Amino acid sequence: MANIFKSKTKTEVGTSPATLYTVPAATTSVVIGFNLTNVTSSDITADIQINKSDASAADVYLVKTLELPTGTLFDFNAGNKIILETGDIITVTSSAATSLDVILSVLEQT
Repeated sequence: MANIFKSKTKTEVGTSPATLYTVPAATTSVVIGFNLTNVTSSDITADIQINKSDASAADVYLVKTLELPTGTLFDFNAGNKIILETGDIITVTSSAATSLDVILSVLEQT
């Protein structure tokens, strides 16, 4: 089983859900870092959602309406791990246009 560290970024996330990461085929991923930054001069809120590929599993919010004051960095994961399976998708959404930068670190196991 190969272990590969990956970093995914998304800039200027806005009010439509933006796909940050999709787990590749034949892969299990471990989220090991997740940072959100408000890049505007106004307060915003952010949502992070996992869309499960398994139809019998519910899609879930990791955070819903997280308040991010101007210029704030939020370390969502803070040492916790989240396991994702093949086809799972992480999306992020902001309350304002082009207002959120995101970085995700994962360990992919194939």
